[in-house]
Amino acid sequence: MSTPTLGPLVQSFFVDDLLTMKGLRPTSVHSYRDVIRLFLRFLAQDAGHRITRLTLDDLSFERVLRFLRHLEDDRRNHVRTRNQRLAVLHTFFEHLAGKVPEMLSVAERVAAIPTKRAPPPLTRFLERDEVRALFAGLPTKGHAANRDRALLLFLYNTGARVQEVADLRAADLDLGSPPRVRLHGKGDKWRTCPLWAETTRQLQVLLSQRSVSVGPDTPVFTSRRGRPLTRFGIYKIVRRHTRVLETSATPPRHISPHVFRHTTAVHLLEAGVEVNVIRGWLGHVSLETTNRYAEINTRTKEAALRACEPPGEASTAEFPRRPVWRSDESLLAWLNSL
Repeated sequence: MSTPTLGPLVQSFFVDDLLTMKGLRPTSVHSYRDVIRLFLRFLAQDAGHRITRLTLDDLSFERVLRFLRHLEDDRRNHVRTRNQRLAVLHTFFEHLAGKVPEMLSVAERVAAIPTKRAPPPLTRFLERDEVRALFAGLPTKGHAANRDRALLLFLYNTGARVQEVADLRAADLDLGSPPRVRLHGKGDKWRTCPLWAETTRQLQVLLSQRSVSVGPDTPVFTSRRGRPLTRFGIYKIVRRHTRVLETSATPPRHISPHVFRHTTAVHLLEAGVEVNVIRGWLGHVSLETTNRYAEINTRTKEAALRACEPPGEASTAEFPRRPVWRSDESLLAWLNSL
C-alpha cells in the first residue's frame, strides 16, 4: 500500500477531522486554514521547492521548530499568536500520525513542544457612565439609525460574539413574553439569553421596517442593500460610534465588538449575578474563562471587602447571610422561565 501524499492528507484534515469529526464552525476552520497555509509556505521556502512538491519527509520536527522561531523573529508574532499556531500544528500532526503510522515519531516530538508562558491579554470594558454616554449620543435620524442602536443594544444586552450576531436570524428571536434570543456559538452549541424590554422594542422596530416580508431565515442585522452584516461590517459600525470614547480615554483605547462582551460580563458581575450564571450567559465552556472578570473588577473586590469586614465596637454591621443576587426576584423568575 502506497504512502498517501501530502495534498490528500491536508484535505482530509480539514474535511474529515475538523468539519466532520469535530464539527468546527467556519470561522474556526478559517483560523486553522490560515495557520496551515502559512506553515506550508514556510516549508516550501525552507525546503527550496514549490508547495506542490512537498512530501511527508519535509514535515520534520526541526522544520517545525524553525517555523516557530520564524513566527517570533521574522514575523514578530506575539507569544500568544505563536502558541495558537503551535496548537494548530499539534492537531495537524496528530491527524497525520493517525493516517500515516510512519509519522508517529515526528508527531510525538511535535506534541512535546510546549507553549510559552505569556501574560493574559488586557481585558477592556466600558464603565456604566460610558455606556450611557454612548447611547445618548447615537444618531436618531438616518437610514441606519435604528439598526445601529438595535445592534449596539443587542451586543450590550447579550454579550454575544460578533459572529453570533452576524449569523442571527429572525427565527432565533422570541419577542414574546419573556423575550429571549437563541445564539449559535462556538462548538456548534446553542444558548438562550434574555432580552431587555428596550432591546425587544428596538428589534421589533427594526424588523417592521423591512421592505420585504420577514421569514425565519431573514437576517436580523443587514446592510443598506439588505445583505447580512459581516463580522467586518459590525466591527466598522462599532468603531464609528465609539470613536469619541476611544479618543477621550487616557491612553487612547481600541473599542471592538468584543469589548461589549467584556462589558456585559463585568456589569453582570457588578450586579451580583453568580459567575456560573454569567458563564452560561456568555457561552463559556470553562468557568476559568469567566472567573477572569472577577479578577479585573476592582469595585466588586472592594464591595466584597466591605461586606466581609468584621463589625467593630462602634459598628452594628453584620455579615451578609446570603449572596446579594439571590434577593433579585426578577433574575430568579427569568431563570425559572428558561
